[in-house]
Amino acid sequence: MAAVTIRQLGEKDASAYRDLRLRALRDDPEPFATTYEETIGRSVEGFAERLRGHGESGSFTLGALDGQLLGMVTLLREQGIKLRHRASVMAMYVVPEASGRGIGRALMDELLARARQLDGLEQLYLTVVIPNDAARRLYRSCGFVTYGIDERGLKLGNRYWDELQMVLYL
Repeated sequence: MAAVTIRQLGEKDASAYRDLRLRALRDDPEPFATTYEETIGRSVEGFAERLRGHGESGSFTLGALDGQLLGMVTLLREQGIKLRHRASVMAMYVVPEASGRGIGRALMDELLARARQLDGLEQLYLTVVIPNDAARRLYRSCGFVTYGIDERGLKLGNRYWDELQMVLYL
């Protein structure tokens, strides 16, 4: 199997990114605040626009590739003057058939390395749906600590999910 490359995704990756995002939302919907039904109508151009717009804001999306897109994670930097010291880690996903290869860790290592290079960025936030133990272990191993629980933070129909809130001070 080819070595996995971690790199920032750009607009030329929009189709593969859209496909992976839709797969994540369809096959593993619990961890995500967005639903497959909300996303399926978004065009490839809409995804390209999102990837294009990241550069100047300090936000970015990373992909793990070995000929195809196996995983992704996004850092979304706050834009307000009083909030620019903060960013959120979002949309983390690795395809199940690539599980156990260290791809999630490689994505997070690269995200953290890039985040530490962003001028004025001091804090990273993320949420983990309880009981996503594998994700929680990964984030803790990267230095994130729990600062709260958002009880019933997500709701779909009559079902609720609690979310663990985590932070990393850079």
